[in-house]
Amino acid sequence: MPQPSMRGFGPRGFLTDEEKEDLPKVDKALIIRILSYLKPYWVQFVFVFLALSASAVVGLLPSIITGRIVDEALIGRDMALLIRLLIIAFATLALSQIIGVLESYINAWISQRIIYDMRNQMYHHLQYMPHSFFTTEKQGDIITRMNTDISGVSSVITGVLASIVSNVAIVITTLVALFTMSWQLAIVGILIIPLLILPTRRVGKNQWKIRTDSQEKNDELNQLINESLSVSGSMLVKLFTREEKEYERFREVNRELTALSLKEQRSFSWFRVILGMFSQLGPLLIYFAGGYLIISQLDTGLTVGTITAMVALINRLYGPVHSLLNVHVEFTRSLALFTRIFAYFDRKSSIVSPENGAKPDVTCREIIYDHVAFSYDPAVPILKDVSFTVPGGQMYAIVGPSGSGKSTIVNLIPRLYDVTTGAVRIGGTDVRDFDLTWLRANIGVVTQDTYLFNGSIRENLRYAKDDATEEELIEACQNASIHDFIMSQPDGYDTIVGNRGLKLSGGEKQRLSIARVILKDPKILILDEATSALDSISENAIQDALELLMKGRTSIVIAHRLSTILKADRILVVKDGVIAEQGDHDTLLKQGGIYQELYETQFRRVLDLEGSEIRGSDYWGSIEEENNGF
Repeated sequence: MPQPSMRGFGPRGFLTDEEKEDLPKVDKALIIRILSYLKPYWVQFVFVFLALSASAVVGLLPSIITGRIVDEALIGRDMALLIRLLIIAFATLALSQIIGVLESYINAWISQRIIYDMRNQMYHHLQYMPHSFFTTEKQGDIITRMNTDISGVSSVITGVLASIVSNVAIVITTLVALFTMSWQLAIVGILIIPLLILPTRRVGKNQWKIRTDSQEKNDELNQLINESLSVSGSMLVKLFTREEKEYERFREVNRELTALSLKEQRSFSWFRVILGMFSQLGPLLIYFAGGYLIISQLDTGLTVGTITAMVALINRLYGPVHSLLNVHVEFTRSLALFTRIFAYFDRKSSIVSPENGAKPDVTCREIIYDHVAFSYDPAVPILKDVSFTVPGGQMYAIVGPSGSGKSTIVNLIPRLYDVTTGAVRIGGTDVRDFDLTWLRANIGVVTQDTYLFNGSIRENLRYAKDDATEEELIEACQNASIHDFIMSQPDGYDTIVGNRGLKLSGGEKQRLSIARVILKDPKILILDEATSALDSISENAIQDALELLMKGRTSIVIAHRLSTILKADRILVVKDGVIAEQGDHDTLLKQGGIYQELYETQFRRVLDLEGSEIRGSDYWGSIEEENNGF
């Protein structure tokens, strides 16, 4: 007796409590928006529908031919007809498989094209989101939407819709064939369907609960492995001699996970037994009812071949019916993915380039802060009525306690953020009126948190200037005092720096970032503690390069080193989001205010440290000279 297909039966027809709480609102606009991603490929999708319908019709033929084999070839003892019918049955099976392969390929092609389109759209959209978006959103959420969610939604348009069409076609064609052969036996076979659905949903709900618990326990096990077997974690375990304790924790979680896995296996084993029994009940009842009709001669047109064909067809009916009953769950989950993605698409950037934005020459133009206020949260102001002017071509230094708003002030110039009130102007033009690309192309920024891509030194340098020549790269690196280090590496400028520049020291990364800005050759320069990762000797080596870079440029420097501050044309002291003091070094010291406090607590200590480093360098240099003399 042929076995029914188990496809379509299983514990997937349930929504989690979280999914039930977050059910998306389904309306015409959402459906149209979803289908818009299918519109460019509607011709291919029509072919998929036709192929699925054809496959459903062709799939009937082997069962129908089986009836003829029994009635005409076997009972009629016609060998030639038997061979002919077997060949036809094999041909229909082959044709069905070929149609299935073509349908699967086109379906996969559509799916991958939709993923391609949506990922491109998402990546382009995120590239132009404001900097605040990336400081508030979790990086994991962004990556999940880019990869997992988009990959998931493509299966809705292709997988779910194709599944609906395929199952509906199979159910309709099978029912037509069944009722055409014998309406009495067709009814008998259909009456079994509730007996298949009820245990499936009951056991399925139980399995869904077990799987949820197993996933949570598996997450706990992975977290434990990740923490205790990482470099830092394993060191901590050893230093506190917690090896046995960690082993006990792992063994307990592993025991619970194993118990859940066995429980799930037992549940599904009994489920398969029950399902198999009920699935066989349908064919048995058809055999019984058909035999009764034949033996009692109540239906003289009914044959053994017809009964055999109907048994094969009824087995073909059960799986698609169950899949259609669960399709709302798959569709709901898919809609939830769409709403998550659309939530990103609907978030408009607050910092955009104006139409026909200004592109003025900003060489040696003054930077004006006109009563600027800024806050991330309206209840917590960061900057309050900040006003000052940096004359064109001059260098201003900003100092102040940590968290006073120094970095926020300079971030307003390239419009990483926009002012809440007031204005920042360059040469009289509000930065919000600039063409955004033009504005940022004319500003060079070196931050204390240097970021390098996981590529070669050459690739990271050319991020500032794609068409930079080898000579320009070398000159920029020489000015940043990093060329000799690069040439000491086996691969020179092709040296891979590792993830976030992990293979380089903090000073080497910072000098590379300075070389990158030198290569950009900006008109306005912002140095946000650009030499914070350098020791005094390394800083002195590139100080001349920075001074050369700032020459003829309007520059703002956030600095903690007195040597940098002393070279500023003016010093701005920031505290609690306001310009508390401003002037030159001597004037600010005489005022006896915040600057003097910073000088006594920070700058003088650093100055003393710099002096000791230089003296130590001179001492070891003299020793080296003496050694070289021998």
